[in-house]
Amino acid sequence: MSASIGGARVAAVIGTRPEIVKLAPIVRMLGQRARLIHTCQHRDDELSGVFLSGARLPEPEMLSGICGEPRHAQIGRMTERLGSMFTERPPAAVLVQGDTNTVSAAAQAAQYAGVPVVHVEAGLRSHDRAMPEEINRCVTGVLADVHCAPTRRAVANLRKEGIPARKIVLTGNTIVEATLGMLPDEDTAREIAAGFGAEPAEYVLATIHRPENTDDPERLRTILDELSKLGLPVLFPLHPRTRAAAERHGLGTALDRLRPVQPADHRTFLGLARHARLLVSDSGGLQEECTVLKRPLIVVRNSTERPESIDAGFAHLVRPGPVISELGRHLIGDQGLSGRLAAIPCPYGDGKASERIATLLRGFLRQGGAQKKTPSL
Repeated sequence: MSASIGGARVAAVIGTRPEIVKLAPIVRMLGQRARLIHTCQHRDDELSGVFLSGARLPEPEMLSGICGEPRHAQIGRMTERLGSMFTERPPAAVLVQGDTNTVSAAAQAAQYAGVPVVHVEAGLRSHDRAMPEEINRCVTGVLADVHCAPTRRAVANLRKEGIPARKIVLTGNTIVEATLGMLPDEDTAREIAAGFGAEPAEYVLATIHRPENTDDPERLRTILDELSKLGLPVLFPLHPRTRAAAERHGLGTALDRLRPVQPADHRTFLGLARHARLLVSDSGGLQEECTVLKRPLIVVRNSTERPESIDAGFAHLVRPGPVISELGRHLIGDQGLSGRLAAIPCPYGDGKASERIATLLRGFLRQGGAQKKTPSL
């Protein structure tokens, strides 16, 4: 993207797969008025590169020396470098999404540089401070000038924390349009599944990558063992962290009872998820995507910041143990489940969140970012 484009632009800061997926529709709508910056929190092609190319985004400005650093070092270095970038070339606003180290650093850097912060997917709370993402969410909640809340529950969380109503916009979640825009049709999804040697509705799709599950060898062993008891083949896209943990903990045999595969790009993963009989994951994004795909999900975590998926009936929160295989076999055997889930509305909005947020950002562009307040829509 040329630096010669006139006028202030919106700096959209990404660093991980979910940020790429969820901000891509907004960045495309803004076109040349978006300045894309990649912190390289996730740098390798498996975690970031294929998602960036698949999202049809322009080549971003890239930071270096961030990936693989400890959390405090990541946030410190990103804050310093982004702060310099925002000071040297002030954007009209800085756009961040979610709860990563990148979000916390970009929000701090923007605030210190006097640039308005627009937080997409604001107001999610797990109320579990042992979760690093919860700290990032809360820090960004203090710093943001505009909070784009995906649900009414998120709005309520922000209001309880003293955020003025004028700073909160109920937008819905961009994951709805991002998922629908990338989702292969049924026939293509069947071909994708066949490419992995899987028959539609006759396999489980599982992903595990969170430190709470991978850093503890017994916890990871239990999860892998329980997945092997579900009675169907388990396709297991293997996150680099999980691969390294399995090797470190000597869990190769447990992995071999599943079908470990390389991490897939977003379109391929959605194709696999579309025809899976059951999803099992500790992912945050999949808790939202399952409500668009109308697939049942077992969430293997201590807590969740997305209770809407559970309340609607799509997801079930469990900790590692026999409940994974017991609940999994029950869901797999429930012949009417697919029809019931198909009739449940997605709790994350109508698929127009990106349009609403892009409209809001165009207000900042008209103002040039001069005032830290929500522009008139």
